[in-house]
Amino acid sequence: MSSSLIAALRSDLDHSLFTVSHLSGAGAWGAAGGAALFRGERIAARRALESRSPAGERERASDTLARLFVLGYPQDRDDVEAALPRLGLAGAFELDLLDVDGDVVRPLVDLRPYSFVDSAGEANWWIASDLGELALQGPLREDHVLGIGGASTTLSGLMIPRRVDRVLDLGTGSGIQALHAARHAREVVATDISERALAFARLNAELNLIDGIDFRLGSLFEPVRGETFDHIVSNPPFVITPRVEGVPAYEYRDGGMVGDALVATVVAGCAEHLAPGGVAQLLGNWETGRDGRRGAYSVADWVRRGARPLDVWVVEREVQDAPTYAETWIRDGGTRPGSPDFERLYEAWLDDFEARGITEVGFGYITLRRPTSADAAAVERIERLTGALGGSEVGLGPHLADTLDALDRLRDLGDDQLAAQTLRVAGDVTEQRHYWPGNDDPTVIELRQGGGFARTVPSGTALSGLVGACDGELSVGAIVGALAELLEVDEADLRAELLPQVRELVTTGILRF
Repeated sequence: MSSSLIAALRSDLDHSLFTVSHLSGAGAWGAAGGAALFRGERIAARRALESRSPAGERERASDTLARLFVLGYPQDRDDVEAALPRLGLAGAFELDLLDVDGDVVRPLVDLRPYSFVDSAGEANWWIASDLGELALQGPLREDHVLGIGGASTTLSGLMIPRRVDRVLDLGTGSGIQALHAARHAREVVATDISERALAFARLNAELNLIDGIDFRLGSLFEPVRGETFDHIVSNPPFVITPRVEGVPAYEYRDGGMVGDALVATVVAGCAEHLAPGGVAQLLGNWETGRDGRRGAYSVADWVRRGARPLDVWVVEREVQDAPTYAETWIRDGGTRPGSPDFERLYEAWLDDFEARGITEVGFGYITLRRPTSADAAAVERIERLTGALGGSEVGLGPHLADTLDALDRLRDLGDDQLAAQTLRVAGDVTEQRHYWPGNDDPTVIELRQGGGFARTVPSGTALSGLVGACDGELSVGAIVGALAELLEVDEADLRAELLPQVRELVTTGILRF
């Protein structure tokens, strides 16, 4: 792959208005067109571009690039040459970006702008991948390399942004997580079973001037045998797919194993490859069934198969019954409902679930950590949080880091030590009270978190009083003593009631050290 051609492409993209802010603004396809694209429809975006007159050369270039590489429409040769003056059609052809047929240029890849904000600041990239269903107007190829999608942006938003020496991106695909990780790591190793995926990942790294990524070909942990990492991230091919002839096995989402065995294998393997204090962050699916499969609790079972104990924190974000799950992933592959192929694949999915006794599939976030001390008791936290997340432009990564810090501090604190702590209520916490009409005493008290997972925690008079008094001045024990006197209850009993709740509120970030 020619570095000079990639540099020319970068220069052309830099000199156009081919950016997220321009395309989503009023000057291009706007919010409505962008929303239609998110739903998998391109016509509204195309019509919005056609209905306006570009203000200048840069806008014309952006419109051409958007129609060609994002929407997947063939473009006039002269327009594409004008949009890529430095790279030229010959250079774009050499990079396998497009195909030229007379005066018509057709895209061979999806190339789109990508912008985000993380703890290191704002970044604007371009990401290349295979053409999606939108452009192909049909099923995907089985070696399809996925670009920017919901799962990839979810995982990048979860990524804990601490400075570390070594990060492993397991199953890098088009390289998105590796590029994100390079912003806080000295060295990144990115692996994939697909040479095609690694070619896209290398292109994306060079196009966006990101160094320090070691790309390696191989399956799962094979390319890093014997190595350890401070941080492992993975959006593995977790989709549960029938292992029968005639059902496409897409490399980017299907791990070639039965049920949720691929995710189980990755989870168990993390223990051997995490350095002391190291953290692994994954997305995954897990099955619930009549055969004893335990849904999200299965993740803790998988961890126990590994080489050493790990802290495990699972957040289940969604649960689908078997038919809904089958419909979701058949459509994801580009097969439309109502077609004979859709019916055939639907039968295969439901046959597989029925034969294995599976009733539903969960999806969520997995965080694993190797304790720094071999004697430390591992923490197990399994929870279902399906509501809307709190607002934060930098994602959930900082909140996850704070939670792990809190778990570390609480691990070594007995009740007497916890009672001696002075705590503060977080600035994003509010209290909501509900009353029966005409009644002065609340029937329901809730503590609400504005950030993080936007938790709503049932409370009572005593707990709300304690939280309200946590201003960093009085110790927890002193507050409990004052509340016992005020409420005329036994202090020991109140302390036994409140201290476990305080631990939970500190863990979730409602109270802070």
